[in-house]
Amino acid sequence: MLTVYLVLLVALPSNLALSALGAYGRPQFLWGIVLFLWWGFTRVQSPSVDLDPVRQPVRVALAVFFVIVLIGFAVALLRGQPADQVSPAISSVLRLLSWSGVVLVAIDGIRSMNELLAMVQRIVITCSSLAALGIAQFLTGQSFLEPFDALPGFSESAGGVDTRGMFLRSSATATHPLEYGTALSIAVPLALAVAMLRVSHRQESQRLRWWLFLGLLAAASFLAVSRSTLIGFVVAIVLMIPALPKRFRVVVVAGGVLLGGAVMVATPGLYGTIVGMFAGVGADTSTLSRQVGLEMAPVFLSASPLIGVGAGTLLPRYLIFDNQWLGILIETGLLGTLAFAALLLAAIWSGASAGRGGALEDTRLIGRALAVSVATAALLLAFFDGFSFPIATGLLFVAIGLCGATRSIASADAQQFPTSAQPRRRWDRWPRSGLVGSEDAPQSASGAVR
Repeated sequence: MLTVYLVLLVALPSNLALSALGAYGRPQFLWGIVLFLWWGFTRVQSPSVDLDPVRQPVRVALAVFFVIVLIGFAVALLRGQPADQVSPAISSVLRLLSWSGVVLVAIDGIRSMNELLAMVQRIVITCSSLAALGIAQFLTGQSFLEPFDALPGFSESAGGVDTRGMFLRSSATATHPLEYGTALSIAVPLALAVAMLRVSHRQESQRLRWWLFLGLLAAASFLAVSRSTLIGFVVAIVLMIPALPKRFRVVVVAGGVLLGGAVMVATPGLYGTIVGMFAGVGADTSTLSRQVGLEMAPVFLSASPLIGVGAGTLLPRYLIFDNQWLGILIETGLLGTLAFAALLLAAIWSGASAGRGGALEDTRLIGRALAVSVATAALLLAFFDGFSFPIATGLLFVAIGLCGATRSIASADAQQFPTSAQPRRRWDRWPRSGLVGSEDAPQSASGAVR
């Protein structure tokens, strides 16, 4: 179910929607609603959980944020809104409901390391495919999305290519290059973690594939011609370095520098364009727009500082802030912003604490990678209004849910492997083939094959 959501999220143009449903017709949005309803039906059935319940701060923080959004939504409608703001407000609440379905299904549905690793691998594969499409767009100047425009019953798709300086800015199936770059940044730490695991497992036949995916993501990050994407890539790698085996840290850093240098050499003028982006940041139109947003934020916030003006009511006709954190502050107020920050911090803590306290090293590495993905996405939300772009926000909420699932799996590990014992490598107990789910694989506290 989560994989279907992932495919609908990344494989289809993010603005592709059923014409009859308008703003509510995006396939990934509808599937997220299905996930929420499915999760709700399972909650009212007789419990059949084979693991001891684990406290999930992610679930609590998500519930608090959702309640604050609903209160602000109700107050905004009672206060009265222009006719054209009612539908965007309803759509905003339903989008949050869809993202909540993804988080809740991930937390309660993924119970084993096999399932968690499978989802992480699928995120890497889909985002690497997104990167490959972006590189093809950069090299050819073609969007390759024309067939989607001819689909019967769907509205025209957006996205493809933009320009900056003398270079094209790819966006693959995303609506905007910043959405595309955020998706790459979320996937980079996950790709690095999976590549490290495969090296540690000594699966020679699969080692090259995962390093190739990581290389695609890195190359696409350089070719995105975006400050935000480069910042996200560097932050993701830097935050992942402490979690890597010491013998691979220098290799990863040197490999990233060499790959970046190779891309610059192979693309004449790219180095000067990238340096110019950072050198001229003070005079850049997007930077000036964000500065205006910062100056105007107190004016908008003064109307309702605690619960905001209402989710979805801050339309572009008023002001485009290019900063999702400011958007959340104005629409949901101080309480909503604190609740959303708590949601992200709860996810980061869940992944990182599983990484620190995990009895097995693959749990540590995957937990740290998921925490880094959420932290990187949280940083990049300050550079664009991310909630308006499905791919970036959808991947963020998938990562949040997987952080919660990692906490449950780490708890099961702790029950089987005492914390006083020396942390073990899961692959030390596996057969030489290193196949996950084999008869010799470690068992979780519930007896399920991990």
